[in-house]
Amino acid sequence: MNNETSLKNFYMLPFSGKSRSKPFITAFFFLIYVVGVLINSSIITVICLEVQLHKPMYLFICNLSIVDIFYTSVTVPKLLHMLLSGNHIVSSTQCYAQLFFFLSVTAAEEILLFVMAYDRYVAICLPLHYPQILSYRNCSLITIGIWTVAFLNSVMFVTSALNMSSCHSNIIHQFFCDPKSLTKTTCRASQLFIVVNFVEFLMLVFIPLMCTFISYIQIFSVISKMKTKESRKKSISTCSSHITIISIYYGAGLLGYFIPLYSEVLDVIFNTIYTNIIPMINPIIYSLQNSNIQSALLRLVRGMCFLEKVSRPISK
Repeated sequence: MNNETSLKNFYMLPFSGKSRSKPFITAFFFLIYVVGVLINSSIITVICLEVQLHKPMYLFICNLSIVDIFYTSVTVPKLLHMLLSGNHIVSSTQCYAQLFFFLSVTAAEEILLFVMAYDRYVAICLPLHYPQILSYRNCSLITIGIWTVAFLNSVMFVTSALNMSSCHSNIIHQFFCDPKSLTKTTCRASQLFIVVNFVEFLMLVFIPLMCTFISYIQIFSVISKMKTKESRKKSISTCSSHITIISIYYGAGLLGYFIPLYSEVLDVIFNTIYTNIIPMINPIIYSLQNSNIQSALLRLVRGMCFLEKVSRPISK
């Protein structure tokens, strides 16, 4: 017989420490949330304002920053509310809604990282066809396609998760409703859930990762044949940011996959890195390794400082 309480409410128990550690945890998550949103918002603002950055590569970087803002916004505000109010009860509607949006941004980021690899492949291996292949119209369609696939994937996953019978404890040892934690509250996975999981892994993880890997094999093959050292250095620099982010993202994902089901502390640490730290450092990696973004950010900061200086005499 199913446990009816697990169908109505979940009890979130993210941290097993004493209450005296709550102020530190609250401050920590609030800080990384604010920093992450500010940095990603700066990247979006700069790309939107700077005409020279209105190119496919920067459009995808802008989309990545939007995804990263959503990543933290899906999980952290609810966590802060729980820590500040002391109310750890989450309704099943809230839980599955959070799961839906979390899976959406996860799928969007996985597809987007592959599209960014394809963008570098076309730019380096097919430079003459770059304007036609990645035109404004095609980039817009790709962006719409990314979010459409992401939301459809979430609908399928959440629908299959709702069909599973819940009979175990309704306590979730995590700071948000993630698939792994919800699976622990169920008796057994339904056939639909198993199929959806397999299709999701195949279509959104394995195939994009393999295509990304093949793209970079082709890219480095072309780079190795370039005659001048400057050309090789310039081509590698345009790929370095993306390679770094791909390595961190899938490296963290791989580590999370090997975390034992009973290791709740490691699960919380991994999810904190995956959903909060990585979205915060992604724009930092791009801003540090991309000279155009660096220059645009400096111009934006100087412009804001100049406006502040000009407005001071008026205020007097």
